[in-house]
Amino acid sequence: MAASLVNPLFTPSLLARVSSKLRSASLAAPGGFSGLRKVHLISFSPPLLKLSSSLPESLFRFRSASSSPMASSETKESPSNNPGLHSEPDEATKTYFLQQTMFRVKDPKVSLDFYSRVLGMKLLKRLDFPEMKFSLYFLGYEDPALAPADPTQRTVWTFGQKATLELTHNWGTETDPEFKGYHNGNSEPRGFGHIGITVDDTYKACERFERLGVEFVKKPDDGKMKGLAFIKDPDGYWIEIFDLKRIGEISATAS
Repeated sequence: MAASLVNPLFTPSLLARVSSKLRSASLAAPGGFSGLRKVHLISFSPPLLKLSSSLPESLFRFRSASSSPMASSETKESPSNNPGLHSEPDEATKTYFLQQTMFRVKDPKVSLDFYSRVLGMKLLKRLDFPEMKFSLYFLGYEDPALAPADPTQRTVWTFGQKATLELTHNWGTETDPEFKGYHNGNSEPRGFGHIGITVDDTYKACERFERLGVEFVKKPDDGKMKGLAFIKDPDGYWIEIFDLKRIGEISATAS
């Protein structure tokens, strides 16, 4: 256990009373002087290494090393720093993983063009539900050549891939003049925010997006957070664009 001597305001007369009595039981941790691994002296001059047993104990405050932010080995992500976070997931959840995020889209033709041509995603699986008049398009960065040939097994394979994007099309919205579009979560009342795409180089990616006529919410050099961008898909959903080098630099002070 480390001990810290905090804020003792010594006067010259008090310094004169100091002598080599650090082994005093009133100042030592349990186990005597050997129980103290280290003594931190704050604003002390060398003569204070000789402490008098007659000094009042109230001048000193001892702290465990584990209670000091500098000495703590706890990360910002540890349960002790995040109330409500469980350190060990329930055994029943050991095999869970995040599989999909769903967007409702007005026109699948337009959306499929954007996600495949602009962002390079591949169509992993399409499901049609004629009785309920809607279709689902599952997109991702997996290789479709690895999918089973059997349609049902391809569905199972698709649902076994991580972080896919599910586009839901309710038939008829693409031609309905009364259809006003979907809420993207970033206008009032705000809720859903965005998805994120990792690219090799944010600036080069955004130069390409500009050439392709993509709508920007934020270009890489806009605002205070330089080096990351936000674009919109055809339905107005926000997509964050970042690369691994710059995201580390951007978030360094917050880490």
